[in-house]
Amino acid sequence: MMLQPALPSYWTQNNFSVPGISLEDIAELLEGRLEGSGNGLIVGINTLASAGPDEASFLANSKYKADLVNTKAGLVLLADGVDAPSGANVIRTTNPYLAFTRLQRHFHPEPQSAGRRHPTATIDSKAHLADDVDVGAHAIIEAGASIGAGSIIGSGCIVEKDAKIGKQCRLLPRSLVAHGCVLKNHVTLQAGVIIGSDGFGYAWSGSEHLKIPQVGRVVLHDGVEVGANTCIDRGAIGDTVIGRGVKLDNLMQIGHNVHIGDYSIMAGLTAVAGSTSIGKGCQIGGHAAFAGHIQVGDGCRIAGKSGVISDLDAGGTYAGSPAMPHRLWFRVAAAMRRLPDVMKTLNKK
Repeated sequence: MMLQPALPSYWTQNNFSVPGISLEDIAELLEGRLEGSGNGLIVGINTLASAGPDEASFLANSKYKADLVNTKAGLVLLADGVDAPSGANVIRTTNPYLAFTRLQRHFHPEPQSAGRRHPTATIDSKAHLADDVDVGAHAIIEAGASIGAGSIIGSGCIVEKDAKIGKQCRLLPRSLVAHGCVLKNHVTLQAGVIIGSDGFGYAWSGSEHLKIPQVGRVVLHDGVEVGANTCIDRGAIGDTVIGRGVKLDNLMQIGHNVHIGDYSIMAGLTAVAGSTSIGKGCQIGGHAAFAGHIQVGDGCRIAGKSGVISDLDAGGTYAGSPAMPHRLWFRVAAAMRRLPDVMKTLNKK
């Protein structure tokens, strides 16, 4: 294939203007109910305090209710039962935050690939790329790698030998997909992500730590998004598996042979040690840590900075270190605050 014009930066692609949209069309898009004059076009979204007459805003958190009274937004997305400012255009919806998300996606659609290949990119002749795959500056695609239709490989990315990347994936700058790893469809890697680094596996010989070859893969299923500078280690034997629709935040460490179930979401600085299994639909706060070889049931909610050192039953809400049912943790925390007074009383006896 002949070289095409240089690939614009991700930011240039992502900031093209989208024409304004009428209030009636927004109501149809959001499946909401329009109240007000219905005049004018909306060209973007802003906060209640900063929005202008050609911008939409929303109220999804009551702590911002004071801003609603004085907003100059041309449209406000509100739940039923929330009083609207006098004269405001309003779209009523059962979930204003979800409605905001859908409208924001209208104004900021995903960039589309067009087969652009930067002249500084290195693409091995034995790699297999769909015709419309974009490849950015200084990216490297090694032999045996395959990349599906509609995918975008950002500047400085590396796709190693025999890695498989599906359709409409996006690799932002300087991310790495190591040899043999698999990204299914609609996967996003933010900048600096490492997929398939060696797992942390060593055996003590009596005189040194011998490295255990890490020969498994990492498999990311459809719709996974991985935050910036997160590392996911390949399996020692077998695969590390991230389920469908999982969302991982920035600066996370996922150890070898970890399994994360479909549609779980995990906030930044979380670390999961090797061979731990996290169930489907779990919600995990930032800076949580998981010991290795444990089982976390489906639907668990785990507070930030929790330390999980043993199996957790499905559907529970947990907090603390070691993690325990959150109601028990509240009692423990309350008791800890009273310890200085208790110690004073004991010392007097």
